[in-house]
Amino acid sequence: MGLAGFSAQVQADVAATRATVAVLHAELPRYELVVWTAGNVSQRVPGADLFVIKPSGVSYDDLTPESMVVCDLDGTLVDGSRGPSSDTAAHAYVYRHLPHVGGVVHTHSTYATAWAARGEEVPCVLTMMADEFGGPIPIGPFALIGDDSIGRGIVETLGTSRSPAVLMRNHGPFTVGADARAAVKAAVMVEEVARTVHISRQLGEPVPIPQADIDSLYHRYQNVYGQVTGREGVS
Repeated sequence: MGLAGFSAQVQADVAATRATVAVLHAELPRYELVVWTAGNVSQRVPGADLFVIKPSGVSYDDLTPESMVVCDLDGTLVDGSRGPSSDTAAHAYVYRHLPHVGGVVHTHSTYATAWAARGEEVPCVLTMMADEFGGPIPIGPFALIGDDSIGRGIVETLGTSRSPAVLMRNHGPFTVGADARAAVKAAVMVEEVARTVHISRQLGEPVPIPQADIDSLYHRYQNVYGQVTGREGVS
């Protein structure tokens, strides 16, 4: 066990990924997405079948780059002084089956988890949702922690959705992204829209956005918004 058998480049990439993942974990309590030691962020190590994830049962205040653990894509510990998160099997399954995903986040944020407890998707009634998620935030199946069941539910649910987020029934949100920062952003946005739509429903029935408008908003946000323009147009 350890990184001695890996190239110097991979070891450098692991160190950089550990630093990134440690910093991003601080965003979860900052945005009130977790309590105590719950929740986790992971990111792939470029050029290797490895990922970095939070150790199990460690306070957010005590997380450092050195405390982050490294696992292979089967979820087996490769390097670290503590055991990996209890959700490691789910992260590993996502990485094995969704090669475009570079980061995974899991939280128990209050409003998103409340929707998960109801077993109900968050309907697309906000332009912010159309932009970020391309439609409703879907519900995944109920699954127990400990094997590939949660990961399988995530992959199967996201396979039929543009959303980078899934609400696992009776559990909570999982989000994915090109890297861990994108997955953290999705986790923040999931909680924001889950809260807003919940409040809207207390006032009355939210008005759905027509699918054609959702498609237009999603295309613009994903492909045009914030892009640098020049003589050759949008890049």
